[in-house]
Amino acid sequence: MTDYSGSDCLALLIVLGGSLVQGLLGIGFGLLAAPLLYLLDPNYVPGPILLLGFLLASCMLLGNRQSLAWRRPMPAILARLPGAWCGGLLLGLLPAAWLGLLLGACVLLATLTSYRWLEVRCNPRNLAIAGFCSGLMGTATSVGGPPMALVYQSCSRISARDELAAFFLLTTPVSVLFLLYQGRMPLDYLHSTLKLAPGVVAGYGLARWLDGRFDKRSPRQLLLLLSLLAASGLLMHSLWRLLA
Repeated sequence: MTDYSGSDCLALLIVLGGSLVQGLLGIGFGLLAAPLLYLLDPNYVPGPILLLGFLLASCMLLGNRQSLAWRRPMPAILARLPGAWCGGLLLGLLPAAWLGLLLGACVLLATLTSYRWLEVRCNPRNLAIAGFCSGLMGTATSVGGPPMALVYQSCSRISARDELAAFFLLTTPVSVLFLLYQGRMPLDYLHSTLKLAPGVVAGYGLARWLDGRFDKRSPRQLLLLLSLLAASGLLMHSLWRLLA
């Protein structure tokens, strides 16, 4: 039986909370969990976070397989491939902390602009741009959700949840493969992932139980808030790495 330290239990709670949010909205796991888990142990980011995210997307596929939508997010799915490749290159050329600062600042600016002045439409062009940026950010920092959250802000909660589940299910393995190719996914990451996997299952189960109690309309304000928090968390977590 695996022993859990106090830090492990806190990490489990963080994973449970992130899984709960993503199970309801289709996004939020990496946004919430990555910065907090990094503060507990930098080795959680990006490898174990990506593996746990794939497990969560798989749970969502099994739980919502009759309503999963693949067609509309396809431009984002295809665009994430070159984005992940560029993220892998940048991770090799630019220190991850500096990359996190740059990406966090871009997401923060885009979120504030969207909140105050414009509403980003969910069309093929914007989906492709968001997919590329998601691949770039997800591979380098494990936080690939904010660009997709901006595009899906005007969609209903159910549509956003189901289409984002399809997106992350198909694209997360791409980021994992690029990290494996670069030697940034050691085998001991699998042990960390397995220890936190119960948090994913419990969080998703709780999301399924709460699903009928949540409004099915557009979660625009909540998605923008999550993007804002994620960008701020990414900036703080990158500054922490620079100052450590």
